[in-house]
Amino acid sequence: MARKHAQHGARRAGGRPGAATACAADELDRVPAETSEPSTAEPPTTAEIQTNPVSGPITVPYRVELGDSGVEVHSLGLSTGALDRGADAHAADLLDRFAGLGGDLIAVADGPAAPVGGERVVGAWLASRGTRDRVRLMTRVRCSPGPARPTTRTITDAVDASLGRLGTDRIDLLAFHDDDPETPLEEILGALDALLASGKVLALAAAGCSPERLIQARVLAADGLPRFQALATPYHLLARRGFEGALGVVARAQGLAVLPQSPLAGGVLGRRLHRRGEPRDATAARHQHRAGRRATRVLRVLGEVADAHGTDPAAVAVAWLLARPAVAAPVVAVRRPDQVDALMRAASLVLTRSELVELDRASA
Repeated sequence: MARKHAQHGARRAGGRPGAATACAADELDRVPAETSEPSTAEPPTTAEIQTNPVSGPITVPYRVELGDSGVEVHSLGLSTGALDRGADAHAADLLDRFAGLGGDLIAVADGPAAPVGGERVVGAWLASRGTRDRVRLMTRVRCSPGPARPTTRTITDAVDASLGRLGTDRIDLLAFHDDDPETPLEEILGALDALLASGKVLALAAAGCSPERLIQARVLAADGLPRFQALATPYHLLARRGFEGALGVVARAQGLAVLPQSPLAGGVLGRRLHRRGEPRDATAARHQHRAGRRATRVLRVLGEVADAHGTDPAAVAVAWLLARPAVAAPVVAVRRPDQVDALMRAASLVLTRSELVELDRASA
């Protein structure tokens, strides 16, 4: 098995591939809550890419395995969310920059909107560059409430449509978005099992699932149905409670690779606080006024840590996530190629224990 990013050494505490759990209490008692002790960081284990179209040989962190799926990714993912909102003119340049700096996980469905636009943009880029074997594609299938609940046919048709738009024969990571907890998981996992068996999907992730549904899914996996290898969930310095409670405990107990979505809080964590005496525009003033006391504390500490490392607050916010237990690869949406550079540096940014403690306290 490939070596893992050193910052994630504790991600599988309590997890055991293929283990079934009979009730929520078993898994919730097995792993301590993440907020009980500040994170620690160690120098990441790195590897050198000899052929790199942007700058020649470069050093990047070793790939992180998603669960025990055999699918390995760089520890920072790229979302096409910003491309879907009007940055298509920069799409090829942005994707070139990401891949050229060692990135390989591209999430073409990172929100509630249909991923059609992102899939077509990425598909065109893959066809023009011939880079399919160098990247890992993540998209999702939704389980929407209502009379038209998903069936094996509708799920298969949705995946086939995605494959057509992407111009590929496989999806590396398919995220099942659980919008309708009333839909029996047996039906969903049965349909996903057929896709895995056909080779159209290589691994499964959960998105929007409650801790109880995750535990139920693991019980069903003990009966032969496929298991989730990853968890896609909103998680960042300004939104910790949703993950660091029962959801995070179950994810760690099951050995799920956590893929934080919107790790920069929609861009808020990439901004610097205005300092007294410095000029600022109306937009910056408005954002700072609306941030609130907690966000202001977080932004202040982010700025201080960023200055100490000679980097950007966004890179520090991502590095904080990478130091959290179970986190494998934050998935970030960017608009411009130059923004990729700072975020890719975050994958190798080592924060000190005192810096992590300060960020933990500011964001608590």
